[in-house]
Amino acid sequence: MSEPTASVVPQGVEQLDIIGVRHGAFGATGAGDTSGFGGLVEPIVLPGPAHRPFGGWFDEVSDELELALRAHGLPAGEVIEKVVIHRDEITYHVGREHLVPFATLLRDEPGLRFEMCLGVDGVHYPGEAGRELHAIYHFLSITHNRRVRVEVAVPDGDAVIPSLVAVYPTCDWHERETWDFFGIVFEGHPALTRIMMPDDWPGHPQRKDYPLGGIPVEFKGGTIPPPDQRRSYH
Repeated sequence: MSEPTASVVPQGVEQLDIIGVRHGAFGATGAGDTSGFGGLVEPIVLPGPAHRPFGGWFDEVSDELELALRAHGLPAGEVIEKVVIHRDEITYHVGREHLVPFATLLRDEPGLRFEMCLGVDGVHYPGEAGRELHAIYHFLSITHNRRVRVEVAVPDGDAVIPSLVAVYPTCDWHERETWDFFGIVFEGHPALTRIMMPDDWPGHPQRKDYPLGGIPVEFKGGTIPPPDQRRSYH
């Protein structure tokens, strides 16, 4: 944890988490730089935890969540690792072992009623030791006209998260895409197969450690060389 100067902390955020330093436009290593931004160096910064009162309906939702968790014998302090409020969005960071019951409460509790899961995204933070891969879920309450996010972080060497397809069937293709691009395994998914890349594609192309231009591509029978072999920036 680092404490940056006040001038770089966004309004409404008490602190920031600096989890590493990015070199180049995408942070990829092991391949020729084809972006032209190889000299770019900047910190990788995440908003830190927020503290009560959150303000507005964020407190109402958090109160409902804590009551529902206690009613089901789940202490909120163990289930919710931290709450982040950034850019007028609230994110609950939840341990993967609590994800399914947490999402079920979001759906079923009358005071919450998040009827829709709009999808799951993946993010790769190679410098965040033990939490390199993140899955972010977006929930919508039609009843209360509210949106919340739920984030789960897992280590690169054990990138397994329970599937939410049984709770929110709309997660089906989104979990497949996140596995396809990031390699996060959604345990219990009915058919976790590639959805964007060919079945025999090597690796997961949206990870930060994936080579930018080292994979030959075939298009209509013609082989196209990788970008770093087509053009020189030197």
